[in-house]
Amino acid sequence: MVKPVADASALPSTSGARWRPPSREARDTLFMVALIGWTIAPHLLHLPLWVAGLTGVVLAWRGWLAWRQAPLPGRGAVLALLGLASILTFSAERSLVSKDAGVTLLVVLMALKTLELRARRDALVVFFLGFFLVLTTFLYSQTVLTALGTGVSVWGWLTALTLAHIPAGRPTIRQAAGLAGRAALIGTPVMVALFVLFPRIGPLWPSANSANRTGLSDHLQLGSVADLASDDSIAMRVKFDGRAPDPSRLYFRGPVLIDTDGHDWRAQSVFDGRSRRAIAPHGRGIVEGSRTVGYTLALEPTELTWLPMLELTPPSDAAADSAHGVQVLDGADVRPMVDLDLQWRTRRPISQRVRVHAVAGLDDRLVGATPSELNENLRLPPQLFPRTRAWARQWLLDHPPPARSGAADNPGPVVAGLYRHIGTAGFSYTLSPGAYELDPVDEFWLDRKVGFCEHFATAFVVVLRAMGIPARLVTGYQGADAQAEDGWYVVRQSNAHAWVEYWNPSRGWVRADPTAAVAPERVQRGQAIRPAQGIVGSAINSLSPGMVDRLRNWRETLDNRWQEWVLGYNRNSQFDLLRKAGFSAPDADDLGHLLILVVSAAAAFGAGAAWWDSHRRTPGQRATRRLASALRALQVHGVQVAAHESPGVVAAALRRRFGAVAEALARRLDAMERQRYGPPGAAADADWAGVKAGARDLVAKLGR
Repeated sequence: MVKPVADASALPSTSGARWRPPSREARDTLFMVALIGWTIAPHLLHLPLWVAGLTGVVLAWRGWLAWRQAPLPGRGAVLALLGLASILTFSAERSLVSKDAGVTLLVVLMALKTLELRARRDALVVFFLGFFLVLTTFLYSQTVLTALGTGVSVWGWLTALTLAHIPAGRPTIRQAAGLAGRAALIGTPVMVALFVLFPRIGPLWPSANSANRTGLSDHLQLGSVADLASDDSIAMRVKFDGRAPDPSRLYFRGPVLIDTDGHDWRAQSVFDGRSRRAIAPHGRGIVEGSRTVGYTLALEPTELTWLPMLELTPPSDAAADSAHGVQVLDGADVRPMVDLDLQWRTRRPISQRVRVHAVAGLDDRLVGATPSELNENLRLPPQLFPRTRAWARQWLLDHPPPARSGAADNPGPVVAGLYRHIGTAGFSYTLSPGAYELDPVDEFWLDRKVGFCEHFATAFVVVLRAMGIPARLVTGYQGADAQAEDGWYVVRQSNAHAWVEYWNPSRGWVRADPTAAVAPERVQRGQAIRPAQGIVGSAINSLSPGMVDRLRNWRETLDNRWQEWVLGYNRNSQFDLLRKAGFSAPDADDLGHLLILVVSAAAAFGAGAAWWDSHRRTPGQRATRRLASALRALQVHGVQVAAHESPGVVAAALRRRFGAVAEALARRLDAMERQRYGPPGAAADADWAGVKAGARDLVAKLGR
């Protein structure tokens, strides 16, 4: 570490002098400053801008002081900066104990601590803060790239710790990094074994990505689904037990929106007290069809309680709140429950990646609506949509249903006629229809006729209700990527969709998707409209068409494997691994026994390595031992080689005792002395065979 200089004016002038490498202390300090910058860089993406400015200035100041070997600032300046950071943190977070506030103060403390590197204990505090700061990176991101970046950070801090424990000489950073890397590799097998066998516990904090995606909500305003549709990030992945259904059948049911004030549509739920309806038991509320499909759903964190399941995914028994039809694979805290209108919910917000397995009936139908429920699906706010209501009544007069049946009794022909109207009346489908302000339904349906799926669906519901046909709005996801990666089909936020369900007395609730009338490729292929690519993406695709998609798929596949094999490794995965290893019915006791065995084996190996290291000889000790072995023949004349004697010392002793007769052997020993203490690589290997032969010749001359 850099030591403060009492008088900066006493430093030699460097003007006009040739550049010289920094001192050992300055170099180690600069390395630590750079390492701190690397460690805190990922945090700056999630913290206020002033944190980046303050830490950048402090680290640059500390690096300049190290380079110039100038004195460190006084304690008052450091305390003033700390007080300023605390005030700014509290003003932004309204707390000093929350996650973001704690990480903010930790980053600032790390930077400020570099201004107090006056002793070895200060460096040890910095090392401790550095390793802890690496750990907090996973509070915000747990991707494979984050793991690689933190791995580099850990290697760097081990290197800095190694340099601190080599106070003498000038070891290079490369040498220290190699020593730190070898030490880390030695402990890697033990860490892998502990990861595989140590009992799994629940998450200590919400998922790093839980605050980044909100997904679908229990209410909808025009424009909210379009905002999701412009987001190309992953909402969930789905894997089918057999052949995947046609993309046009992939409707993932989310919130069912019934109540509206004209601008905002809301769902009803028995869990929040907004409805007095009862959940229909499985046997009475669903008519089962012939086509079923088993699937596994991997849902990304949403911090919501909605599970968008494939239509229709029913519970498996007659209990109203049963979820036996959905098996939770990952996410022990998640308990799926059935809400009104076959919406799937969870008790707690989904803050971790969740994997569930379920069976959906693609031909199942929801039936059994009560009169009060149907009346709720006819309700429209008064004084709103006047022109659309008038249009609906007139259209029904111009296109009457078949004889002896009203629109509510036989809504199929009415819906088919509305499809034809959408396809021929100049409607267009776009991600950016612009703002609808006064009366959005009237303006969309009768004037502008430009909108996204939510515009078509909400207007369709209003038209059907105005005709006396019970209808409701359903939001969720439709379709997936065309090609599966590792067997998983990716459903993106851009697959967010809104459609309609209307009541047919002879069939129950029937799905109608008015988007299919104006943009059939959106529904038939199950692929959403993608926003235009940026300059970089367009340039890459111009060189190699489709390269951006291939790179994205490769990254997402790697991330999925990381999620499945590392972040998703849980107690069930441990038991599956034990079954593959030969355990017929593994349990927690088997895991404990294996863990004890691994720890004991590691302890025994460590004890053996320590014993071997304690008996290991230095190169000088090995050379002395070999010299004594080569001169063993002279023991009959009382010649003993002590542990501290070099070949030159032994040669001088032979000359004093035996005179000229030992000169030949003494010269060989002198040559070995020069080789041992000469410049590296300047001489050949020592002539041990010649020394041994010279000793035998001397014995022959001296006699026994």
